[in-house]
Parts: sequence; structure tokens; C-alpha cells
Amino acid sequence: MIAEILKYTLPALFVFLATYLVMSKMVKSEQLRLKAENVLNNQKFITPIRLQAYERMVLLMERISPQSLIMRTQRQNITNQELQSALLKTIRSEFEHNMAHQLYISDKAWEMVRMAKEDCIKFINQTALQTKPEDNSLQLCKLILENTMDRDLDPTTKAINYLKEEIRTLF
Repeated sequence: MIAEILKYTLPALFVFLATYLVMSKMVKSEQLRLKAENVLNNQKFITPIRLQAYERMVLLMERISPQSLIMRTQRQNITNQELQSALLKTIRSEFEHNMAHQLYISDKAWEMVRMAKEDCIKFINQTALQTKPEDNSLQLCKLILENTMDRDLDPTTKAINYLKEEIRTLF
């Protein structure tokens, strides 16, 4: 009697186990395929946004470089102190305008950008200390340009180089 029951249940059990294993493997395979497809679809949308974020960070670095700042900010008949304030305000404004792009770049890249901004502020403040606040701003412009030339590698250039290198590795 037990042999008779085993004769029918054992093959059915093996068929059930084999079917379960095959179905389980198919379900996992389908889940992996769907996940890969989802990632690929997301990449179609995120990649252009990330690329734009890197572009914006490079543009930010170009715009806050001391030479570029002076060309855009210098006006006739302002004092060193007024120019210094205008330069710092421009740097902070540019940085705040591009802050949201940090979501799409690496932490290291964002840190390089943030450090370059801080270094530009520090550089302008240190250079401004070498002038009299009430004198004409041409003196501060000249000093900033001279001191920029004396630097080995400008922090904004360093950050741009890092951003370019990172984008090459990502794409």
C-alpha cells in the first residue's frame, strides 16, 4: 500500500520540484530583465541632465575665475572696496544659482567646485588687503590679475580639469 502511494507521489513530487525550480529561475530572470530595462530607460533621461550639470559646473568655474570676474564686474569710478564687494557678490550669486546641479555630479566633483569657489573668495579678500579700500578699483584689478598670473594652477582651472576627467570616465 505505501509502495503504491509512493509510486504515484514520488514522480509527482519530482515533477512539482522541477517545475518550481524552472519557474523560480524564470521569474528571477524576468525581474532582472525588467530591472535592467528600467535602469536603461532612466539613463536615457538622467544622462542628458548629468551632462548638463557638468557643463553648468564648468561654466560656473569659468565665470568665477578672477580674470572673468574682473572683465564683467569692473566699472569706472568705483573704489577697491566696492569692487571687492561686487566680486564677492557675483561669486556667491553664481554659486547659489548652480547649487542644485550638485545632485547630478559626484561628491568629489562638487567638493572641487565648492573649494574653488571658497579659494576665489579668499584670493580676492587677500588681494584686497594689499590695497587701500577708498582708492580707485583699477589698482585692485591690476593686483588681482598680477597675482593670478603668479599662481601655478588656478583652483577654478583645477576644478575644470577634474570635471572634464570625471565626465570622460563616466561616458
